[in-house]
Formats: sequence, structure tokens, C-alpha cells
Amino acid sequence: MVWREKTTRIASKGKNSVKKDFNKLARALPAVEAVLKLPEAARLSAVYGRGALVASVRHSLNALRSSILQGGSVPPRLCAAAAVLELAAKEIERGSRPRLQRVVNATGVILHTGLGRAVLPGVAQEELARVAGYCNLQQDLQTGQRDRREECVRAIVRELTGAEDVLVVNNNAGATFLLLAALACGKEVVISRGELIEIGGSFRLPDIMQASGAILREVGTTNKTHLKDYTNALGPQTAMLLKAHKSNYKIVGFTKEVCIGEIAQVGMQHGVPVVDDLGCGALVGLEQFGLPHEYTVRESLRSGADLALFSTDKLIGGPQGGMIVGRASLIERIRAHPLYRILRVCKLTLGALEATLRLFKAPDLLAQKHPLYMMLAKTPAAMKSQARELKTVIGRKRPAWELAISGEISYLGGGSLPGAEMPSYALRIKVPRLRADELARQFRMAPTPIVPRVADECVILDMRTVFPGDLPDILQAVEHILPGGKDK
Repeated sequence: MVWREKTTRIASKGKNSVKKDFNKLARALPAVEAVLKLPEAARLSAVYGRGALVASVRHSLNALRSSILQGGSVPPRLCAAAAVLELAAKEIERGSRPRLQRVVNATGVILHTGLGRAVLPGVAQEELARVAGYCNLQQDLQTGQRDRREECVRAIVRELTGAEDVLVVNNNAGATFLLLAALACGKEVVISRGELIEIGGSFRLPDIMQASGAILREVGTTNKTHLKDYTNALGPQTAMLLKAHKSNYKIVGFTKEVCIGEIAQVGMQHGVPVVDDLGCGALVGLEQFGLPHEYTVRESLRSGADLALFSTDKLIGGPQGGMIVGRASLIERIRAHPLYRILRVCKLTLGALEATLRLFKAPDLLAQKHPLYMMLAKTPAAMKSQARELKTVIGRKRPAWELAISGEISYLGGGSLPGAEMPSYALRIKVPRLRADELARQFRMAPTPIVPRVADECVILDMRTVFPGDLPDILQAVEHILPGGKDK
């Protein structure tokens, strides 16, 4: 701890001299109670609590004593009670800042897992505040009787998907585990070998099956599975036929897979439930945004799936959750399992989800009202114009920087549509005497963190995921960047 002004310094004078100087400086430090008697201390105590303030004051005093003991330069003014309180106030305010911060996503990856995946629509954000207090989560206001937790989304889900019933849990991994435990514990689940997915670092479908008590019966080969493979696997121990979305990979070349409609026919003929794990859960066709067709929830159920399950924070673009939809009798069996209560979601998730789902009642307006679909609908011309605007303004503020507009490729991300590429435009930045990774770090440490990509020794700000309202935050970050690589 060093301050640049006239200081009292402990020199190397031997143990007795050091002890004498230390005692002299230490005696100059105020007592904790003397600091707490200052008027400003009363304000800090009212905001942060007396206990937190006392702890911060003690920590500041201990830090000063430690600096003195180690021979550090400590100016006399820092031994005053007001100065100690100022140090304590800075520490307590710094410690009170939220760990989670709003950031600007300039990576070009729309559903960026590290940045919280989907951006909630404005109506969902408003709903979070509206239901944060008391709300009729599980009460029918007309009868006064207890109601089902998902009742607030049941009607809208039935309208959008054609399902008989719906159940919502904390995420799609939880939905998979609950479904297997409730419907297949101790029995076989038939699935193609090419669909034994691993997502993230820990979700592996064979492991989930084993943990749920279900018995894995894999059929076919990694690259080819035929309809007869499902038929031949059926037996008295078969609990369900399961199809899983290959969320984060593709199998190409000499391949064959069986569609959900064909599997459903086998299940219907033998009285075995058929489950379609759709992964990302499309509610509208993605072709209108220049992306490959993704089987929608309605298409899956219409093709004969008894149940479909999917995430609510991917192509739905809502809060994190996992939804199971389909045949009411099966949903009731799943709801009756003890794990459902463990995995069910809170009022905030359901409130935000209901508000998000309502946007899909007007699919032609999604690109105007839903952030996910706004980003999908961005045209190359619009992104190039946005990059030019940013280049012009930054160029005025930092004329020494090297700025260039480049064509890029952006991705949906979040384990959705693997390999689907979208053209984008970005601003590439180089700063003299500053490495790209250090420049990226300084962008991330700005008042509003900006999260870019780094490639080719450049920092890349991809306009696919940058909203027009983010530009002032980027410009503020630019003003905080120092060529020397140190934060202001």
C-alpha cells in the first residue's frame, strides 16, 4: 500500500528501531469506535449495516498496520479517522457490487451460454417485476381453490403446440431425468446409438439414463439406424422409444436416421410411448430467417410423438427451463413423481415464460418484439451500416487505432442448430502497443463490460449481437482503454 506524497518511512535500523517506529505510527491510528463516531459512519451503517461497516473499518486499520510493519510509506493523513473511514467505505462499496453484471455481447454468438443465453424480451422483464411480490401462482382466483403450478402457461402452450398438457421444470436436462425416472425406471429405453448425446461438460445421456434407473437399449450404429432396429428391440421390458436431438454435432456422409413419425407408428402398433427430445424447441419455422428447417414442437406431436421435451431458453428465448408437453395421462404420471417437486420452477420463471410465449401468438411480429428473433432477422446491410457508424465515432475518439469493417460468420449457439452459419459484419480493432488479448480484457473491464472475440491479433465486435442501444456503452468502454494496458 503506497501513497505518493511526503511520508513517514520505516528504514532498516535494526529490530529495536523498527519496533519503536512501528509503535509510534501504530499509535497514530484511530480506534475503531473513533472512526464509527464520525457523521459519515452513520450513513454508511444505515446503508450497509453496522456489522459490515465495523468489519470493513477493522480490515482497513489492519491493512495500514501491516503496511507500516513491512516498511511501507504511510502518510500521516491516512492515520486520521476520516481517512480510515474513507478507505473502509471504498472497500464496503466495492464488496457490495453485484457479481452478475449486464454485458454487451459482441461475440456474434446469439445464445452464448457464458453470457446467459437468451436475452429476455422486454415484456418478460416487466413480468418479472410484476410477479415478484404476491401472485396467484397456485390459486384459482375465481374459486379460491389450489391450482396447478403450470396453469398460467397451459392454455398458451396448448394453443401453440397442440399438446394436451404441459409440465415445466428447471431445464431440459431435468426434464429428461424426470421423464425417464417417472416412466422408465427399471425398464428399457430404446434409442439410436447415433443419438447418445453429450452436452456441455457433464450431461451424457447414457449416464442420465443410468442415474434415473432406466435401462439403455441402444440400436443401430453410430451413422446408420433403420426402422427395423427399433422394431427388433421391442420386448416386454420396453418402456419407451426415445429420439434425441443432436444438439451440438452433426453426422454427415453415409448416414441414415429414422424420423419421429416412423418411430411413432412403431410405438402405436405395440402400445409403447414415443418421446421426442427436441432440445432447442422451435415454435416457428426458421426458414424465414435464412436458417435450416428445425422440426417444431407442433410438427413433432402431430407426427405422433406422445411427449416432446425441450428447453425454454433456446429458440423460445425465455428464462431457463425445461418443458414436457403432450399426452395428458403421461404428463400426470410424471407430475406425480417425487422428483417433480424437486425440479419444479418458481413464479419468476413461470411469469417470464408466459410473457415470452405470448409473443409467439403473433409470429409475424417476432422480429420486432423478441430480441432473439431481432438478431436472427438482422440483414447484412443493417449490420454493415451499424459497423460503419461505430467505426466513424471510434475513429474520431481514437485516431491512432486501426479500424476495419469485415465480413464475419455468426452462430446461433447454445447447442442449437450445429453448423448453421449466418453472415455478419464486424468492426475489427487494433491498438498500437497493445496486444489483442489485453485490449479484449480492457473492454471486458469497462463500466459496462463489452465481450468481444479475438482473432488474427484483432479484437472483433460482431454486429449480429450488438443492439443499437449498446453503442453508447461501447464508446464509453473505448474511453476507458489505455495503451499501456492498465485500467484507469
